[in-house]
Amino acid sequence: MPALDRLLQSGRVPRVVGFDDAPFAREAGSPVHVAGIVCSGTRMEGMVWGTATRDGADATDVLATLLGESKFRDQVHLVLLDGIAVGGFNVVDLPGLADRVGLPCVAVMRKMPDVAAVRAVLGRFPDADRRLRLLDRAGPIHTAGDFVFQCAGTSPDVVGRALSLLTDRGKVPEALRLAHLIGAAVVMGQSGKRA
Repeated sequence: MPALDRLLQSGRVPRVVGFDDAPFAREAGSPVHVAGIVCSGTRMEGMVWGTATRDGADATDVLATLLGESKFRDQVHLVLLDGIAVGGFNVVDLPGLADRVGLPCVAVMRKMPDVAAVRAVLGRFPDADRRLRLLDRAGPIHTAGDFVFQCAGTSPDVVGRALSLLTDRGKVPEALRLAHLIGAAVVMGQSGKRA
């Protein structure tokens, strides 16, 4: 039985890192700040901060490095992402990230995405084949209660149980909600309306 499933069955609350990008400039290739908030359940315990590239190809490397080189690496049971891309269309290799960090990885979405529209946008990039391949590698989109997500490294059932323990209210786990608020506050001077 995988570690996250055992942890949940034991009644313990998982420790997670939630990654979200901060507000960024419109120009392709511009830097995009990424906040990673570490939470035990819904309680914040730490933070990592890094930079990816707008519409680039470095999202997977940046996230793997931020977690892998942090003091939190051995404490985390699950990695959460706010969607499958950072900084516009810098698509994360979800199963590749799970393999690199040795943990289940979950891309959480606020609502069911328009996959056809996303595929159409990704098809306009010079490296469209690579981006579309990463989108396909993320696997099917699942729902569990109010949650919409893609996962790698564990089953959708386990993810659904974990997300409910990591969410204070609504359908956004607290680590992702805080990453969004803090990223916006650092870049803009104050947090935004949506979290």
